[in-house]
Amino acid sequence: MLHITEEDVLKHYSMKQCMKDVEKAFSLSKTTRVDIPFRTILHHNGEGAHTLYMPSYIEDIQYASIKISSLFPSNKEIPMIQSLIVLTETISGKHVATLSASALTMLRTGAISGIGTKYLSRKNSEVLSVIGCGAQSFGQVQAIMEVRDITKIILYNRTTDKAELLSAKIFELYSSWAGEVIIMEDANEAVKAADIVVSCTSADTPVFSGKCIKKGTHINAIGSCAPNKHEYDVHVLNRASKVVVDTFEGAKNEAGGLLIPHNNNEWSLNKIYGELSDVILEQEEVRNSADDITLLDSVGVGFLDTICAASIYTKIKEIYK
Repeated sequence: MLHITEEDVLKHYSMKQCMKDVEKAFSLSKTTRVDIPFRTILHHNGEGAHTLYMPSYIEDIQYASIKISSLFPSNKEIPMIQSLIVLTETISGKHVATLSASALTMLRTGAISGIGTKYLSRKNSEVLSVIGCGAQSFGQVQAIMEVRDITKIILYNRTTDKAELLSAKIFELYSSWAGEVIIMEDANEAVKAADIVVSCTSADTPVFSGKCIKKGTHINAIGSCAPNKHEYDVHVLNRASKVVVDTFEGAKNEAGGLLIPHNNNEWSLNKIYGELSDVILEQEEVRNSADDITLLDSVGVGFLDTICAASIYTKIKEIYK
């Protein structure tokens, strides 16, 4: 069995390829057999500590996988998020690889937002605001830079040290980029100027107000994936002309940003426009006007791990033959 390290993933698997794989997976989820049993969550001692078990199977590519991902917010000396994938080919049932999956998770989570931005944001969007500069934020920037000509990136984090680290990583990767990165200390100010907002926090309550979102903004909300947490408020939903989710099943179980207003009778899940796969397959303009505000709320879905892991494995096994 091949073990694929984080270094292997980062060296041999680009965001461009990841986005192709993720878009293909969303399309396959509507056109072929894709099994995604609902994830199992085990809660542990310690505030917010839990482990997720996420199995999935894609018939078209003949691979299945299970990702085991632990989130321990109090970790200081080791990463807060640690993930491992076991990949199985489904012709013989052979377990062909294990993958250290933190980098893969960052890439495929970013790819979801990149694809959402591709189909839901204005094509002339130039200003990106990132709310929350933790482990997932770099992948978000990479994916959105793939689909839009970003000239300014605004960063907000509760503590500025993570924003400074993210800024340094951006300039290291995009050394010839002529844009600017600004760090702000107020989330509402950070979103006011944005054409695209990425919210990737673990906040229990809204970090910014929807009243501060300007017309024409697209929002990718990928953090706080629990039914009792929401990082954006009901004003975002009430102002959005289109609300898209990665899957209805995930949204109805884990998207606190949608569930809390729904349960409070402030908004209804019936207003969800559709799944991201619907938007991809329709290949039609979702926006009715340049002033539309759009939202993609993503809690993640296991079949993306399967297709990305299979893609990486196919490439790495040839290199290591």
